[in-house]
Amino acid sequence: MQDNLHILSWLGKAGFIAGLLAILFHFNVALAGVANGYRIVWADEFNGNKLDTKHTWNIETGNGGSGNNELEYNSKRSVTVEDGCLILTARREFFKGRNFTSGRVNTMHKFTFKHGMIEARVKIPATSNGLWPAFWLMGENFSSVGWPQCGEIDIFEMGNGDGIKISSQDRYFNGACHWGYYENGSYPNYFHAVNNNYSLQDGKFHTFTLVWDDDSVSMYLDRDTYPNNPPYYHFDISEKGKKWAAGDYFHNQMFIIFDLAVGGYFTGITSGDGITALDAGHSEMMVDYVRVYQKDNEYQSYFWKGGNYSDLSMNL
Repeated sequence: MQDNLHILSWLGKAGFIAGLLAILFHFNVALAGVANGYRIVWADEFNGNKLDTKHTWNIETGNGGSGNNELEYNSKRSVTVEDGCLILTARREFFKGRNFTSGRVNTMHKFTFKHGMIEARVKIPATSNGLWPAFWLMGENFSSVGWPQCGEIDIFEMGNGDGIKISSQDRYFNGACHWGYYENGSYPNYFHAVNNNYSLQDGKFHTFTLVWDDDSVSMYLDRDTYPNNPPYYHFDISEKGKKWAAGDYFHNQMFIIFDLAVGGYFTGITSGDGITALDAGHSEMMVDYVRVYQKDNEYQSYFWKGGNYSDLSMNL
């Protein structure tokens, strides 16, 4: 707030209005966090002109896929911050042996949390055919126990091959959980897809929310606009102690990932000839913000390399 007041002193009337709106925006964020017993513990509003790679984000580079047979090379050039948004850009271009480039970022070892509510406001590109945008979490213990034992929560994914088959890519999306360990070539997971009643690739931002507690994970679409809508995904994680019991894998610190993949098994397209979404040029996935809230009994169940978010939140 002090920074805003210094700015007001020399920007005049226009600056006063702009500054006042910024302050009101901050209080709206704070009030939203208090609702239903939650308070905001961390957020990235992407208000600067570059990604905070010192305290928060890692920009992944290299061949995409992690076993998913994706076609892109993830590059730093494909990750930018402009006009208050994180932007991941997919391009059809030959780079380091790949015919496509795109962007993927994560908060591993820099920001993690356990339980609470996380939401992101995202503008999703047209995925038809071959783009695979996603917002997801993975266990911070990934580097020590590997996948899927670390646990994975996919808050939203689009571009699935089943959506292509029914010509509903702009409305067909899913949530998913993966956990456990491989046995006889398989591992436990729960995937649930929805054919939404309106487009999510309409050039507008849409809000995706995960509520995660001791008992379950629940995911909601556009809760800011439709607060009474039921979750599009719900999964019980209370059971523990049995073989592949989900509760043994989803009560650990997790980190955030945003990515815009090109092709892969998920899309059903593993050849560049099938990627038509980039025929007209590049495509962008835009993230307006990502925010994490927790209740009192969950408070402090997070880690941020930048310190205490509450010390900085008045500078939003």
